[in-house]
Amino acid sequence: MSNRLSHFLLSPELLPFHLCVVGLITMSAIETIGFYFGKHPFYFLKSITPTPLWQSFSSVKFSKLLILLFFLLNFSFAGYFVQFAYFSYQKSFSTMLYVLPLTTIIATFFTIFMVHCLNQVITPRYRYKAPNLVGRLATISNGQASSTRHAEARVRDEYGKLHYIQVFADFGTIPIRSQIIIVKASRQFYIAKKISDSHHLFDTQHITQ
Repeated sequence: MSNRLSHFLLSPELLPFHLCVVGLITMSAIETIGFYFGKHPFYFLKSITPTPLWQSFSSVKFSKLLILLFFLLNFSFAGYFVQFAYFSYQKSFSTMLYVLPLTTIIATFFTIFMVHCLNQVITPRYRYKAPNLVGRLATISNGQASSTRHAEARVRDEYGKLHYIQVFADFGTIPIRSQIIIVKASRQFYIAKKISDSHHLFDTQHITQ
């Protein structure tokens, strides 16, 4: 019994799959411990992963580390399955030259399948919501706005975040550094009206009274 176990553990034809299992368990344990301490031990993988490969998984709604864990799981399982299936017929394990390409293809296919299925049932944690800037006060920061030519304006949303937007004048011409109010929104630009210089919205003394 011990000889069979040692032969199984030390067999060079099964060693890559043993390493995958050890790596899978180790990475899962480290990530779990790091999660409870508010850390991300494997965040450095993002910096060493090729940009095209990372961007190909940009639509994934869960941690990219799970993709690697899925691959290790599928690779080890596929490797054991192929080797033991071959062993049941030939009474010996196949060389890695034939097993590795087949195992890699199988593992890649099932990893993509698992990612796709999991991505369908997980809703994104954060949803981007375009800020509603209509009715907010802004300042022309670059250019001169008219009904036919846009200018750049800076405006803060309800949370205080600064935005730079393109605005057209509702009528007339609005020079640089003019105070405006956003009256209408489009997909790419906004319509604004100039606030009269005699208006006291930006008069500090008026506000403090």
